[in-house]
Amino acid sequence: QVQLVESGGGLVQAGGSLRLSCAASGRTISNNAMGWFRQAPGKEREFVAGISWNSDHTYYADLVKGRFTISRDNAKNTVYLQMNSLKPEDTAVYYCARARGYWGNYEDMSIYDYWGQGTQVTVSS
Repeated sequence: QVQLVESGGGLVQAGGSLRLSCAASGRTISNNAMGWFRQAPGKEREFVAGISWNSDHTYYADLVKGRFTISRDNAKNTVYLQMNSLKPEDTAVYYCARARGYWGNYEDMSIYDYWGQGTQVTVSS
């Protein structure tokens, strides 16, 4: 079993920054791709960013490209999401997820087998 715990969410003004963390326990995630997703009230969960097991490959949703950066520290079993230039439309619960393989079609939720409980990000205008 793998437990994923997100942290770092909060309330921030538009234009501000937040750094989310996803700490894994139970098993190492160093051999797995990881992803970040988000879900706003009344909307479906959507892909935000993905990273391969060794950080060689990252992939972003068009909506966050150039503003968000995904990274990981396998020694700490942790994945990060640096979010800059935040907009009110970025308000959502953010979830991290572990993929079954080293890399994959990061947007496809079916490749992920473990999910965190989420952390709330609220961006005020």
